[in-house]
Amino acid sequence: MAIRKIRELGAFGDSVLKKPCKEVKEITPRIQDLINDMFDTLYEANGVGLAAPQVGILKRIVVIDVTGEDPILLINPKVLETSGEQTGYEGCLSVPGKTGRVTRPNYVKMLAYDENLESFEIEGTELLARAMLHEMDHLEGHIYVEKVEGSLQDVDDIEEEE
Repeated sequence: MAIRKIRELGAFGDSVLKKPCKEVKEITPRIQDLINDMFDTLYEANGVGLAAPQVGILKRIVVIDVTGEDPILLINPKVLETSGEQTGYEGCLSVPGKTGRVTRPNYVKMLAYDENLESFEIEGTELLARAMLHEMDHLEGHIYVEKVEGSLQDVDDIEEEE
């Protein structure tokens, strides 16, 4: 297992972050290595979620862990239902040191596949819903900064306000 380089938006932006991803059709040893590396990279970066394009791979794979003890793998996820609304500060491992206010649904239900390509449904509220939808955006070639209400701020400035 390895830590992969996280692609960053930066001044010019890494073009891989703006491209839609392709579905995973089979779990190969390379895909399994990618999944393991994504979890390692997520934990090393102290993140909540990571999508494959953030490590330069245009595949529909997401890893999430909002508690640090509950890893979630979503392969080829699809949003089935959303409801409610929440507004809060959001950040991204591909936009280090920045944050912005984003409004998203407070509840989401998704259909996804596990490491054996068996389908399952998963529901999330609050932070988990935010993370699931944030990572879904990555799979479509979008980054949260497109949804920021107002302007991006330095993470340090937000912590001082609270």
